[in-house]
Amino acid sequence: MAAQGFAWTVVLIFCSPKLLGMVTMETGLSLEVSGRVKRGWVWNQFFVVEEYTGTEPLYVGKIHSDSDEGDGSIKYTISGEGAGSIFIIDELTGDIHATERLDREHKTFYTLRAQARDRHTDRLLEPESEFIIKVQDINDSEPRFLQAPYIGSVPELSPVGTSVMAVSAFDADDPAYGSSARVVYSVLEGEKHFTVDSKTGVIRTAVPDLDRESQDRYDLVIQATDMAGQMGGLSGSTTVTIVITDVNDNPPRFPQKLYRFSVMETAPRGSVIGRIKAEDADVGENTDMFYQIQQQEAAAFFSVTTDAVTQEAILSILQPLDFEIQKEHSLVLEAQNRFLDPRFSDLGTFRDQAIVKVSVLDVDEPPKFHPLSGIIEVSEDAHVGSVIGTITASDPDKANNSIRYTLDKSSDDGIFDIDEETGEVRITKALDRETSGWHNLTVQAKEANDPEKVSLLSLRIRILDVNDNPPELATPHESSVCEDALPGQLIQTISVVDRDEPMGGHRFYFRLAPDPSAEHHFTLLNVKDNTASVHTHRMPFDRREQDMFILPILVVDGGTPALSSTGTLTIRVCGCDSTGAVQSCNTTAYVMAGSLSPGALIALLVCVLILVVLILLILALKRHHQGHLSSDEDEDMRDNVIKYNDEGGGEQDTEAYDMSALRSLYNFSEGSEAGGDSTLATQRHPLPQWFPGAELDFSLFKDYISRKVRLADQDSSVPPYDSFQTYAFEGSGSSAASLSSISSWSTSSEQDFSQLGSWGPRFRQLAALYAGQKGHEESQSS
Repeated sequence: MAAQGFAWTVVLIFCSPKLLGMVTMETGLSLEVSGRVKRGWVWNQFFVVEEYTGTEPLYVGKIHSDSDEGDGSIKYTISGEGAGSIFIIDELTGDIHATERLDREHKTFYTLRAQARDRHTDRLLEPESEFIIKVQDINDSEPRFLQAPYIGSVPELSPVGTSVMAVSAFDADDPAYGSSARVVYSVLEGEKHFTVDSKTGVIRTAVPDLDRESQDRYDLVIQATDMAGQMGGLSGSTTVTIVITDVNDNPPRFPQKLYRFSVMETAPRGSVIGRIKAEDADVGENTDMFYQIQQQEAAAFFSVTTDAVTQEAILSILQPLDFEIQKEHSLVLEAQNRFLDPRFSDLGTFRDQAIVKVSVLDVDEPPKFHPLSGIIEVSEDAHVGSVIGTITASDPDKANNSIRYTLDKSSDDGIFDIDEETGEVRITKALDRETSGWHNLTVQAKEANDPEKVSLLSLRIRILDVNDNPPELATPHESSVCEDALPGQLIQTISVVDRDEPMGGHRFYFRLAPDPSAEHHFTLLNVKDNTASVHTHRMPFDRREQDMFILPILVVDGGTPALSSTGTLTIRVCGCDSTGAVQSCNTTAYVMAGSLSPGALIALLVCVLILVVLILLILALKRHHQGHLSSDEDEDMRDNVIKYNDEGGGEQDTEAYDMSALRSLYNFSEGSEAGGDSTLATQRHPLPQWFPGAELDFSLFKDYISRKVRLADQDSSVPPYDSFQTYAFEGSGSSAASLSSISSWSTSSEQDFSQLGSWGPRFRQLAALYAGQKGHEESQSS
């Protein structure tokens, strides 16, 4: 017996009648109790049906206590999953009913607890016991393809049985109970080309001749049936799309076997003649192809490339074409797949050929040179007028027009000329390779009947060298020797320059020219590298007796004819220290060094320096004094504008010109006018005024201008060339007062220009011009 308070577990299992013998025939359900039954409890069988769809609550079972005497004093209750909602209990009888539909696929079992209490005191008569209700499965769920739709692929021409893909269906029924979850697969549509494994769902090819070019996709319907395919089982289906992928099983094919193109004979290299494309039923990289020309003769004139995008053959010109030589070219063009599949080699060669004919169209071409480039070599001693070569050009057209030759002016340096009809190139000036070793000319060939047809030829003329320049001593031409030099001492190594360039290289010979003064003091030795060395021959040297030797050296080259020149090497006798370093080569310094002490030389240099400083100070003071000079002239310069074709020194420059020559133009007197004397008075006179009269009389102006012209002609101080002069003469006759400022210069004017002198040095000149002598004096005093 179990102790009081022991937890009991009651399990309600809804199972097949074949599992337990306690099942009633009405419901096909039984109650299995696990654990030990506590004293006082009496358990009856419970009944429930999965997927119950009735309107009344379904009786499941009953609980009963052995202390229940049937007087209604005991109240039965349940708690747990679904208590009060899915499952309800009769408090008096303990009958349990299901009020809702039960679905094992949603929930497979429910856990509840049962209690028996006194109805009046609510005292727990029996310990609470737990029990589990399991829902029995029935075949109520059809198979479902959870990963649908399915898309697979298989290469075309795959053998029978090639695996394409696998499908899988899921059945929610209990796989441990019967055959409700056992699924088998079958093909409803597309069984002619594909099969499916009934157990695994693997789809395989059923035929070996799947051709993508004929049909590139197939739609299958696959069905999954539970109950192992038995009658009464549920089923579900899905659609499977199978794409047939391409393989290189089709060779390229030209749509036609003959193609024709035409091209101008003047088309340049690289010009595209046309495009040709071979068709390929495959797709992707299986359509990649390349083209090639079969004949070597045609391949010399044409080239073919492949457009990587369109896979077209691009036919272009490799060499210039000539209508007169060949009017039509025929070539065989072959197309071949770039990537071959050896599995389909038995289908034949994956290449195709077509014939391409190219017609050359005639064009009126310019002349052609023969040869197309030219180099002429001529000796630099060639005579003027001699022919050095002949340029030949011809008209390539059938007309064969005559040709005229000229030299391009931009390249013609006047040394060569070409005969217009024969093309002979002649020398017009003497050649000199040392001045220009190459001459680049541009020859123009024009048709006589059509000068617009012009061809150009780059002609290079090389001037060949002749031995026409004698060798010369290279610099330096001076050297020195110590007084105490020993015999055989090297003084100078002599090198030679020769502007000629003989084919075999230079070869020079040296020897001393006869000279009584130096032949006993020096020797000359030839060196194999076209140099010579000068050595001392005997000692001693005394620079007080002879401080310089002129050594004539004769140099002869190895050309034909041999040329020679005589150069002089000046050798000075110098005083040297113990190490051989030259100290002095001047005999005067040598004499002065013996008579003057170092102190005397320093004093002499100081005196010279002081003299130079004094001269510089005098020049600086004089320039400073000239910069501050002011003009003492008080003449008014406003009445003349005199043109000088020279540039002045600025507003303070009063010394550059003789200002008295300008001022004298205004200093004239009435006496000089009457007597004709050219000497002008120095006293300043006011300008003449024109007083109003009864009638307008312009003779006054005429007389005034004539008098001024006469005075200017008689004055020797005026400039010797024509000048423009302005006279401040107003005249009179206006009924209104004068509006001009010309007469404001008079002494009665209210303007006072004397204050200009107080404005600084830059305004003193203005003060002298406008304020007169008085203003100038006041400015000086200020």
